Amino acid sequence: MSKSRRLHQLITEHEQSNEKRKHHEQEEEEENGDTYIRLENFPGGSEIFEMVVKICYGVKVDLSASTAVLLRCAAEELEMTEEHSPDNLVSKTERFLSQSVFNSIRESIKALKACESVSLIAKSIGITEKCIESIVFRASSADPSLFFGWPINNGGIFAVDTKLKKQRKDSKSEMWFEDVAELSFPIFRRLIQAMKSGDLSPEIVERSLIHYAKKHIPGISSRSSSSTIASENQQRELLETIISDLPLDNSSSITATTRSLFGLLRSAIIFNTSEDCRTLLERKIGSQLEKATLDDLLIPSYSYLNETLYDVNLVERLLRHFLENAAVSSSSLTVVGKLIDGVLGEIASDANLKPEKFYNLAILLPDQARVYDDGLYRAIDIYLKVHPWISEAEKEKICSVMDSQKLTLEGCTHAAENERLPLRTVVQVLFFEQLQLRQEIAGTLLTFTAVTTEEDGGETVGEGQVEFGRWEKTVRENQVLRLDMDTMRTRVHQLERECSYLKKVIVKIHKESSSEAKERPRKWSLSRKLGCKFKTQVCDSLEAK
Repeated sequence: MSKSRRLHQLITEHEQSNEKRKHHEQEEEEENGDTYIRLENFPGGSEIFEMVVKICYGVKVDLSASTAVLLRCAAEELEMTEEHSPDNLVSKTERFLSQSVFNSIRESIKALKACESVSLIAKSIGITEKCIESIVFRASSADPSLFFGWPINNGGIFAVDTKLKKQRKDSKSEMWFEDVAELSFPIFRRLIQAMKSGDLSPEIVERSLIHYAKKHIPGISSRSSSSTIASENQQRELLETIISDLPLDNSSSITATTRSLFGLLRSAIIFNTSEDCRTLLERKIGSQLEKATLDDLLIPSYSYLNETLYDVNLVERLLRHFLENAAVSSSSLTVVGKLIDGVLGEIASDANLKPEKFYNLAILLPDQARVYDDGLYRAIDIYLKVHPWISEAEKEKICSVMDSQKLTLEGCTHAAENERLPLRTVVQVLFFEQLQLRQEIAGTLLTFTAVTTEEDGGETVGEGQVEFGRWEKTVRENQVLRLDMDTMRTRVHQLERECSYLKKVIVKIHKESSSEAKERPRKWSLSRKLGCKFKTQVCDSLEAK
């Protein structure tokens, strides 16, 4: 009664009257004549009330961030103010919270968690707001010690819990994100709004949202635990809210966050979130596509409307969002180019992938995105191998994406002998293969000449040596030309054999045909389609020999 104005009032009223108490207090008269005062919905229940009693009688108690919040609410409920008694429980708990809780981000989060069970009274006395302000301030501080700082010994009747002392030694800043994930969603949403309105980096806001999503939405990561949000509709609402709160600034995002964003995207597809929600997430991922991996982009087709194994339309949309960014650097563009060629190589083996889908994704990349086209050629080769039934026109359209000049010498050599490629593509590859081969040989000779000159000590060359050098250069050029001619002759022989085989096929078709009128157009159209005249070409090549 000396510490609590409320208890003093209740007991005094009891002595004056045995009527039922107003509001949430009620008097009960037991058979033995003893009188009890029942305090309904007391903050923290009987355990906190027992701590209040011990403090009133001078018993030392261990205090934590959670119990401090509940004791502060209990002190407010019992009206244990300074006006009623000096150095009362309200001032004691306020001092402990200020000195031992609000200067540590993790302790502030635990205090905020404790506010959930006493949300109404905690909000009315401002503890919830103070916890949120403390978290935002500590999170925005550049000094890591402020994340895990601990106050000086407060003395008095409170003793700091030994478990809390041990937490001071923990230097992993990631842990407070996990603490935030333990909050209920209404409190967490208030904290995020405060973070966004305060001077806080977008990375902290984003990582807080990602950690919370991993905790409460299954399937985002392998570490996702069982969620307290049971219904699918609630999980969809939570997911849409988290995605809408994601900051648009990607200047400080990291690869791990990009991987988590793809996890959010998969969950958004599975839970069938709104189209605006998915578009917002796709734009954010697309703007930092260079940080993605091949596994990230290989998202299965969850819709029954898609016949393909992977969602190719999604990859195309992400690539378009990336290319819409005006600040794309050449290095990022090259990275994305290799990434898309890898995707093409994976989806090429899908028998249900239509030529138009493959072509649209391959042609979407600008020319400067590919330094070499070997990766694209590999994807085209796989696609033609898995889809042998497509028309010649479709084959030529797909191969037109590839630039033969960007193939390495090894790529040219393989493509020149690839029977799956259209004849026009093979001829282009042969031509550029000769150019590359000549450049390789010329480069080797130049290197040899430079090394020889360096070994000679760089002495002055006389007139006779100049003439000898010119003669040597002419001999080497002739050797290069002879090598080119030999290689071209070999290629011509190969083409002659192919043409000879095609000629036999045409003759066979003629024999099987019953009408001479039908025989000529078929021969003419097949010849025009292949782009050559067999008889003239064979004769010309034989005459050249």
